[in-house]
Amino acid sequence: MDKIRNIALVGHGKCGKTTMTEAMLYNAGQIKRLGSVADGTTTSDYDSEEIKRTCSINTTVEPVMWKDYKLNIIDTPGFFDYAGDVKAGIRAADSALVVLSGRSGVSVGTEQVYDYAKAKDIPIMFFVNKIDDKHANYEKTLEDMKEKFGKAVTPFVYPIREGDEFKGFVDIVDMTARRYEGTERIDIPVPDGMEDVIAPLRDMIMEAVADTSEELMVKYFEGEPFTFDEIKQAIRNGVKDGSIYPVYCGSGQENIGVRSLMDGIAKYLPAPNEIKEVGRHSDTAEPVELVQSTTELTSAVVFKTIADPYVGKMSLFRVYSGEIKADSTYYNPNKGENERIGKVFTICGKKQTEVKSVKAGDIGCVTKLEFTKTGDTLCDRNKNIILTGIEFPAPVLSMAVTPESKGDEEKIVSGLTRLMDEDPAFALINDPETKQTLIKGQGEQHIDVIVSKLKNKYGVNVVLEEPITPYRETITKTAIVEGKHKKQSGGHGQYGHVKIEFAPGLTEELIFEEKVFGGSVPKNYFPAIEKGLRDSIEHGVLAGYPVVNVKATLLDGSYHPVDSSEMAFKTAASLAYKEGMKQAGPVMLEPIGYLKSYVPENIMGDVIGDINKRRGRIMGMGESDRKGLNLVEAEVPMSEMHKYATDLRAMSGGRGTFTFEFVRYERAPMDVANKIIAAKNTK
Repeated sequence: MDKIRNIALVGHGKCGKTTMTEAMLYNAGQIKRLGSVADGTTTSDYDSEEIKRTCSINTTVEPVMWKDYKLNIIDTPGFFDYAGDVKAGIRAADSALVVLSGRSGVSVGTEQVYDYAKAKDIPIMFFVNKIDDKHANYEKTLEDMKEKFGKAVTPFVYPIREGDEFKGFVDIVDMTARRYEGTERIDIPVPDGMEDVIAPLRDMIMEAVADTSEELMVKYFEGEPFTFDEIKQAIRNGVKDGSIYPVYCGSGQENIGVRSLMDGIAKYLPAPNEIKEVGRHSDTAEPVELVQSTTELTSAVVFKTIADPYVGKMSLFRVYSGEIKADSTYYNPNKGENERIGKVFTICGKKQTEVKSVKAGDIGCVTKLEFTKTGDTLCDRNKNIILTGIEFPAPVLSMAVTPESKGDEEKIVSGLTRLMDEDPAFALINDPETKQTLIKGQGEQHIDVIVSKLKNKYGVNVVLEEPITPYRETITKTAIVEGKHKKQSGGHGQYGHVKIEFAPGLTEELIFEEKVFGGSVPKNYFPAIEKGLRDSIEHGVLAGYPVVNVKATLLDGSYHPVDSSEMAFKTAASLAYKEGMKQAGPVMLEPIGYLKSYVPENIMGDVIGDINKRRGRIMGMGESDRKGLNLVEAEVPMSEMHKYATDLRAMSGGRGTFTFEFVRYERAPMDVANKIIAAKNTK
């Protein structure tokens, strides 16, 4: 286990993570040529959607056998819409390698993935990629990193440039230089003239080393040089406790600096058994610190599910103790079910290699688990532990899906349900009121990918529409009306007659009362009258939306000893309802939600202006509990919020987040009500 490294490769989209993974595999001799993201030939971006969009959508695992080490590179997506997969990748990792572009520096996505890694409290290493770009600025990027991530940011290498060309770098830890001539790497002395740049950076590393123990601090102040073993061990300790964030640089595209990075990963990042893992007792929920060892009883977490229409469900897991063996049974304490394991595989991109078992600290794959979902624990029945799952981001955008072909409704639900196993960051909801099937996701691209996968994997074409807003109708005045249903057509006729008062009610549900004197309407017809009213209020008289806050009082009526029936009185009540609603001042109600928008201070004005355009009312603003963001609170009509996730992301450059929850219904302005009524009545 001490030779395994589980590293989540994270960063903003297009920073070059997948290309770097390819370079690592090439350096290890596991692939013969470097694949290309643009050509769709990389090991990790093998999904048809990834090839089409030339970006990562799914988290994948690529084990890199480097010297005496196994580096499990967990390549994660970089765009905001796939944050759920990033969190899944970090869950399985013991450290994070944050990749950023030397040209664009620290972006919003860089900050986001850094926060994810900090939330899991795992060691962090940085790689400044694309340093061969003539517009790349290593010094400026380092300044930005120190400003955003603190003094732990420690450069371990410094680029060598000749004019605008990147020729190699100086390794500041061992004070050697590496120059590249094409693909050939040559070790050379530190170039003349670079000492003044390198010396303060070297001092920075030595200070960080000294800070890791009192003994080294004494040596540092006495001017006694550290041995290389002391430096290496101190760096390992500092990286593990978060006081050192090593920074490497290079070019994944040109495979420059990647081998030094791989050496750094092996030397300085922790082995699985060096990272604290805490679960909870499956019976008492008490915290349990896990001993990560191959000799302990088995425990593992499923961190990623892949829905394959041919193979079935594939589950990627990380083993924390013991081992997952082929042809064995393990217990899922999340579901309270035993799970039968057939074949066990290691995985590299889409390539599966069958193995007898996967031991503690390593990552593997099984197929066709019956009960287990992403985030669930698999363990020995006697282990009694539930390991921490994955907290996926809540969906922020909803779209309705309708089939292109009639009769495909069941196929849609079946396909989307399988895709939800693969991607728990989206939700599928059947709205009983609007009769719409809703997909709730992280953004427009996220939902577009889901729809595309539904077509390619399960052969179902759908159309996306904005969700129907669930409006309501109510009344503002009191009206007393009569409803009479009289029909004679030979034999028994139909006769029902009611006099009902309709008035605004105090509850959303219909309030039904009766004040009938003298038996003008027999009591046995009261339930039928109430049923007629309850059926009727499902559709208002303005636009056909459900009616709320109505009190109906039965005052009088008449009956026929032969022709009266429950159906006749139900019909009479319905007729009274239609006339009563018209006379009682019907109005439209719109749903109002409470918005909490967390945004950078410099765009507060834009955000408030945007909320005002959506007919929102600002309820408060000020500092928030989220780092670097201010809070704007408002009440906004839900009909105005369908595309807010997309618009806020554009306004804030991806930094803004929000929550939005329904709070109540309130009367719609006349112009809005007229549009709602006109739209409904033209359908």
